[in-house]
Amino acid sequence: MVDKLERFVALADAEKAYLQSMQAEFVTLPDRRDIITAGYAYQCVYVLNRGTAIRYKVLRDGRRQILGVMLPGDFIGYPGGLFERALYSVSSLGEAVVSPVPFDAVFELFHRFPRLAAAIFWLVGREAALFTERLVGIGRYSAYERVAHLLLELLVRLQAVGLADARSYDLPLTQELMADALGLSVPHVNRTLKRLRTDGMIAIEGTRLTVHDVAVLSRHVDFDPAYLDLRPIPGAAAS
Repeated sequence: MVDKLERFVALADAEKAYLQSMQAEFVTLPDRRDIITAGYAYQCVYVLNRGTAIRYKVLRDGRRQILGVMLPGDFIGYPGGLFERALYSVSSLGEAVVSPVPFDAVFELFHRFPRLAAAIFWLVGREAALFTERLVGIGRYSAYERVAHLLLELLVRLQAVGLADARSYDLPLTQELMADALGLSVPHVNRTLKRLRTDGMIAIEGTRLTVHDVAVLSRHVDFDPAYLDLRPIPGAAAS
């Protein structure tokens, strides 16, 4: 979390120390272990320190909708922590390391480090833009556009935490997970990935995905990374 925040705001030593104290405990989770389970109360949020996690909801008939993909440095537990019980589940993908942060420690930020609290609020608020973009995608984009948008979004987000180079990264999602995130069937995702490869837009070797020309694919599917808002946080100069 400290590394991620420092990409957006210059942190004072006291702020770094408090953030590190918030992450005093590290819990290693195996693949597909629920961090938060829908319908149950929880008393803390979590910081994802390593690995990937998904926020999801399962319908009564077993169908699953993935609501978001969480990457290192992300908070887990918002906005569900504002309700009596969790509204959705969050599960690890592969081995993951999380730090539980009691609500009291988060609330203390507003008293002791209001500038830092505002910065974290800014980053958490950016998730609303992710939800909005996904809603537009599922409602209006073609399958080709949905898949390409997701691949480009992951590239930009992973670059922001140092886990991708200019054009490639290790794809954390299987085709089944992509289907559940995009409202598509697995065969449809498979055909779309093949079409993207045939068109010369991407290459996949094992789990490594490469976008041959980011600018060309972005123009082709009307991808604008502005909603990811990677600029420094306005008005948050170091104290």
